[in-house]
Amino acid sequence: MNGGRNIPLLFMATYAIGDVQGCFSELEELLRTIGFARGRDRLWFVGDLVNRGPESLEVLKFVRALGDSALTVLGNHDLHLVSLAHGYGRPRADDTLDAVLGSADAGELVDWLRTLPMLHVEGGWVMVHAGLLPQWSVDQARSLAAEVESALRGAQHRDFLSRMYGSQPDRWDDALQGVERLRLIVNVMTRLRFCTPDGVMEFHTKGEAADAPAGYFPWFDVPGRKSAGTPILCGHWSALGVLVRPDLAALDSGCVWGGRLTALRLEDRRLFQVPCRAARASERLGRV
Repeated sequence: MNGGRNIPLLFMATYAIGDVQGCFSELEELLRTIGFARGRDRLWFVGDLVNRGPESLEVLKFVRALGDSALTVLGNHDLHLVSLAHGYGRPRADDTLDAVLGSADAGELVDWLRTLPMLHVEGGWVMVHAGLLPQWSVDQARSLAAEVESALRGAQHRDFLSRMYGSQPDRWDDALQGVERLRLIVNVMTRLRFCTPDGVMEFHTKGEAADAPAGYFPWFDVPGRKSAGTPILCGHWSALGVLVRPDLAALDSGCVWGGRLTALRLEDRRLFQVPCRAARASERLGRV
């Protein structure tokens, strides 16, 4: 899938890539499809490198080894891995993180994840895993993200991880302090789908944008959103699918659920996609 004008092959390009979630074979195929050249091009990952898919360890090792050629913001599954590695959080029946947690590189990989940003602003784009509250400007969001980044990288990160989980508070207040303030920032940037115009969040509904509960909106459609002037790259919402418009590029196309893995070339907004290998194999078997 593609569109827009072509860019010469020697042109340095930046590709934003949707939720990989352990789908390493598809990531390799996608990079071949776009003709990615390390040292020339850059990859921006919208978070959720790991979990649910079969090759989380391979994804982590590969992206980490890319060095300055890759930039990743943290997603909820990435933070889930960090928490589990430190003895916090609850393993889930559908987790596929055992290979990472049992690897000789587990400590280094988890420490590397802790250094990743919650939000990235560059070249007229904002990248965040899930979304932003309507009350937050881009500058405020960048400042709030830095607070969480400091907590994750600091000497007291274990204390923060032990209290990171929970869905309260469910709305922003400038007076929030301590772990409640940090927890809310994490929830906004890694879990948000729907909220009210006043910024009250709802975490139970995971369907399409049209499934918004009464009084709630997809976060990017809230009237008067302060960050609306800057296009935002995000993932997290596989039921939404790929949605590209002037102020938004949502790139989670559900590869781990049998969908596709998507890349967006930022210079001309051209889309590239490869299908889930397991789903493609099932289709072939169905035709036999």
